[in-house]
This record gives sequence, C-alpha cells and structure tokens, in this order.
Amino acid sequence: MTRRISTFLYLNPNFFLLFLLTPVILWLGIVYVGSIFSLLFQSFFSIDEYTGLIVREFTLNTYISLFSPANFDIIIRTTTMAFVVTIVSALIAFPIAYYMAMYSSKKTKAIFYVAVMLPLWSSYLVRVYSWKLILAKEGILNWLLELIHIDWLLDLILKIPVIGGGTLSTSYIGTMIVFVYIWLPFMILPIQSALEKVPKSLLDASADLGAKNRQTFWLVIFPLTLPGIVAGSIFTFSLTLGDYIIPGIIGSSRFFIGQAVYMHQGTAGNIPLAAAFSVVPIIIMGIYLSIAKKMGAFEAL
Repeated sequence: MTRRISTFLYLNPNFFLLFLLTPVILWLGIVYVGSIFSLLFQSFFSIDEYTGLIVREFTLNTYISLFSPANFDIIIRTTTMAFVVTIVSALIAFPIAYYMAMYSSKKTKAIFYVAVMLPLWSSYLVRVYSWKLILAKEGILNWLLELIHIDWLLDLILKIPVIGGGTLSTSYIGTMIVFVYIWLPFMILPIQSALEKVPKSLLDASADLGAKNRQTFWLVIFPLTLPGIVAGSIFTFSLTLGDYIIPGIIGSSRFFIGQAVYMHQGTAGNIPLAAAFSVVPIIIMGIYLSIAKKMGAFEAL
C-alpha cells in the first residue's frame, strides 16, 4: 500500500506538491486571510450608542467616524511618527551600513553584525522600559547632560510645542528615540545588503572618468542603494505604524492607532471601530508597498 502511494506521488508531482502545500494554504487561507476578512467584515457594523450593543447591519458610519477630529488626529499622529522614525533610522543606519560594506574587514564586519543584532536577543519590553528609565527626569541621560552643563539645551528642546513635554520620557521626541532604537537593525541590514551588491567595477569606472568621491556617491552608490533603503523603510514604517506598546510606555497620553485598537476592542468594547482602525494601517501599507515595489525594494529584501 505504501509503495503504491509513493509510486502515485512520484508519477504525479503536481498532486504531490499540492499535498505538501495544503496545510500551508489552509493556514494562510483560514487563519491569516480569514481573520483579515473577518476584521474587514466587522468594520462595516456599528455600535448602538444607547445600549452599547453591536448592530450587525451594513453601514459606513464607522468609517465616517474615523474622520472625526479625535480619530483622524490619531491617524495623522501615527503616520507622521512612522515617517519621522523611518527618515531618522535611514540617516543613522546608512553610515553604519556603508562602513560595514565598504571598509570593514571580515572580522570587523562580523563584530558589526553581532553589535547590530545583539539588542534583538533581549526582551522587547525590557529594552523599552530601560529606555523609560534612561529618558526619565532622574535618568542617566539627564545626569550626563547636567554633568557637561548642557542640560539647558534639553530644556529648550522640551519647550518646543507639540513634540516637547515635561521630560523626554513623556514627549514625542522620546517616543521617536525609542522607536528608532528598536527598529534600527531592520534598516541597517537591508541597506548593508544593497551596498554589498554595488559592483566595484562601477566605482572604478567612476574614478577613471574623473568623478570625485561626492559625485560617485550621489550618481552611482546612492541610486543603486536606494532600493535597500526603501526595503528597510518597509520594516521601520510598518512596525511603527502598528506598535502600541512603545507609545503606551514612552510619550504623552495621546493615542496612536495601535492603542486606539486595543482600547476600543477591550475597554470600550467598540469592536466595529477597532476593526475600522485596524484597516487603516492595511490601506496605508498597501499604498506604501505599491510605491516600494516600483522602486525595486522587493528585489533588495
């Protein structure tokens, strides 16, 4: 019996492939895609303001409520933070990745890899709470600034409207710092991978044609590395867009999308609004990924 089955599978490779992929397809189709469609389906319901019960009738009122000042402010705040974190991460990651790819030896590169990946080996919550202590009023960062007598500069920055606050740990600046620290490895590695793929012959040709280092960088290296930067931005942007733990620990009391989803499906019990908020990052990332694909980011992953 076993020999017959093995012979049948050998003679029918397509059926054998389907047999192997069936568990994966069922998992993606039912658990993953099914849950997304269930989420989308519930977002077209509404909640009765008087009874607090879900009204299971098709309506767009829940999506319309996303454009109310309070809810739309959450969307704008989260998207802006995701863009800022992505840009700052790219500015910090590029010099590190550039040195790793262009100048470091194999031994030094291995040390860099360990240094970049090392924070990922510790608990996510431990790292976030550690930064809360670092950025606190009595934290080591304030102590260091006082020691070198430039704490006045921090006080000046914290007085900036919107992004400032009482301390770094209760300001958007502090939130951005922690986001950048947490997601930075996901930006460094794609850029470093893209830089590794830049043909050395192009750099030699640029030098032979009399191009200066600055011209070689902007006309040869940067255009070829741009897909890697965009690939890294997919991680930093999407992870910031959906995170609810960091804004809940670091920063002000104003909600981000992840916190809004958590609150509405939990404390408030407004599942339709939570579902509608969950659809927002999906739409934003759909647009973002379509742009990234046109820029060749998927080939750099």
